[in-house]
Amino acid sequence: MKLSKNFSLAEFTKSQTALRMDIDNTPQGEHLENAIELFEYVVQPIRDNFGPTVINSGYRSPELNNAVGGSSRSQHCRGQAADIECPGVPNAEVANWIVDNVPFDQVILEFYTPGIPDSGWVHVSYNAEGNRENVLTALKEGGKTVYRNGLIS
Repeated sequence: MKLSKNFSLAEFTKSQTALRMDIDNTPQGEHLENAIELFEYVVQPIRDNFGPTVINSGYRSPELNNAVGGSSRSQHCRGQAADIECPGVPNAEVANWIVDNVPFDQVILEFYTPGIPDSGWVHVSYNAEGNRENVLTALKEGGKTVYRNGLIS
């Protein structure tokens, strides 16, 4: 099944942990509808602008999310979020482009190191029921993940 012109459902649901643990990671109903909207309004436009776009983490069924230690409130569990990278394009540039060009609920530049363009990744989400337009940078400080407002690049 295609979620958009360039992306399949298989790309969005691929998980090594799900394969290893024989976990069904197929979104149904509202979660599948959310995924289609995420790709229509956010991920496909990113691909159209930057070219090849890699999904590092997409949908996580509740069982998979539990297996990887994810937050029960994660938008990945509702089909609303993807962690992405665009090979050859600095992740900070991708994050800034999203903020300036497409509707989004959250953009988080995660674990990016200024001066190392391909470090980290970009978490992006979309919520058809209302987008908060929350822009954050996730960093490690003292061994803990902290979130700062805005994009630090």
